[in-house]
Amino acid sequence: MNNIWIKKIKELKKGKNAIILAHYYQESEIQDIADFVGDSLALAQKAMDTKADIIVLAGVHFMAETAKILNPAKKVLLPAPDAGCSLADSCPADAFEDFVMAHPEYTVVSYVNTTAAVKALTDIVCTSSNALQIIESLPKDEKIIFAPDRNLGDYIKRLTNREMLIWNGACHVHEAFSLERILELKKQHPEAKILAHPECPKPVLIVADHIGSTAALLKFSQTDTAQTYIVATESGILHQMQKASPAKTFIPAPPNDSTCACNDCRYMKLVTLQKIYDCLENESPEIILDKDLCAKAEKSILRMMEISKKLKLI
Repeated sequence: MNNIWIKKIKELKKGKNAIILAHYYQESEIQDIADFVGDSLALAQKAMDTKADIIVLAGVHFMAETAKILNPAKKVLLPAPDAGCSLADSCPADAFEDFVMAHPEYTVVSYVNTTAAVKALTDIVCTSSNALQIIESLPKDEKIIFAPDRNLGDYIKRLTNREMLIWNGACHVHEAFSLERILELKKQHPEAKILAHPECPKPVLIVADHIGSTAALLKFSQTDTAQTYIVATESGILHQMQKASPAKTFIPAPPNDSTCACNDCRYMKLVTLQKIYDCLENESPEIILDKDLCAKAEKSILRMMEISKKLKLI
């Protein structure tokens, strides 16, 4: 059945000059049909560069919003309109605005995992790929608000010793990893290296052999000499890791729920091949954003791109 959907999607995509952008956390068949697969930074950059008339964002809502902000004249489709983000939801725009207004002397750095409304309140957007470099690019005495992920914010603060006010948000996937179960896995596979995303809580990061964004973890697994890895991020990335290094073994780090062997994003997994076909066929659901909101939010994203290019991160 998947082959039928794949054939139909390819035909529609060609006829409508559409491009499918997929996040690493999508199901393997979604990644394989995509024109481009990447992390949040790479997806944002690809969205800026595309010549397609229609962008299908196989990911979650904030990613489709980001693509629309960067391409206001293009049609941006989200196959699963209910694909939200627990991290973005943990930072409501109205409450965040009050927080920002209470600290007018602070520069606001917000993770890309936020709504367009929060980006509009932000000075510089960042991703897990460039958060450290973005913070380090600011003057040493600059006061910084970092939102919304407390684990990533605390990690950056420990590395830089900067003055940072950190919003108390978290990702349901990375927050749920079990240190105890990871250490049990390590006993079973003593040769394995532990790879962890910086959205993981501090105890998990302490035992990690390598910490990095999704793209950075993928790159490390390709170039490192180890043959076995315990991976503490959303399990969708294991598909790309296995494709790039078929002789290596990748084990998903387990969550606190002892009935689960891995930790999936319930929102990412809402996207299916049929939903991609339906949204291309009907050119709906479409992301529609207020023009003034887009213009405000775009400034913070472009500032990230500007700094990233200057630092040769992209």
